Amino acid sequence: MSAHCQLTGTKPGFGNQISHSHRRTRRRFDPNIQSKRYWLPSENRFVRLRLSARAIKTIDVIGVEAAVARIRARGEKI
Repeated sequence: MSAHCQLTGTKPGFGNQISHSHRRTRRRFDPNIQSKRYWLPSENRFVRLRLSARAIKTIDVIGVEAAVARIRARGEKI
């Protein structure tokens, strides 16, 4: 699966790897994606989400119901 967050939409960034001799080659900065399972009380089931570490902290603040509503508003299926 691609390295993107379902809640924030964070995707990999791209840049240069710079060696000691200052030669440059392209590299990829991946977000810290974790797979996390949450209980969704409104649907009486668990949902498994692929989230960045920052999104996990966001869910701790706003709650899983609001987070799932945001994900669905972006058009992703859960």
